[in-house]
Amino acid sequence: MNTASPATDVFHAIADPHRRQLLDLLAAGELPAQELADRFAISFAAISQHLRVLREAGLVARRAEGRQRIYSLTPEPLQLVAEWTVGYRKFWPSRLKLLGA
Repeated sequence: MNTASPATDVFHAIADPHRRQLLDLLAAGELPAQELADRFAISFAAISQHLRVLREAGLVARRAEGRQRIYSLTPEPLQLVAEWTVGYRKFWPSRLKLLGA
């Protein structure tokens, strides 16, 4: 069982669909916070909070460039998620067959 605090827990960080979308955007390359926020129908403050959660979980890095904050993906913590899902992959083929039927 993971004893990390919710703020630094990778599973907590990726539980929110906005944060997963932020990770998807950053997978294509680094972006300024404002450009990330412009792609959502929620406030800049909300995006900033989501980015903070991702940063505390080690999933994104932030650097200053003038007045902008540039974010980039740091995917290494996602290895924990990949390792956790390995034990459940044996169930996927049968579930997909049932879905197809």
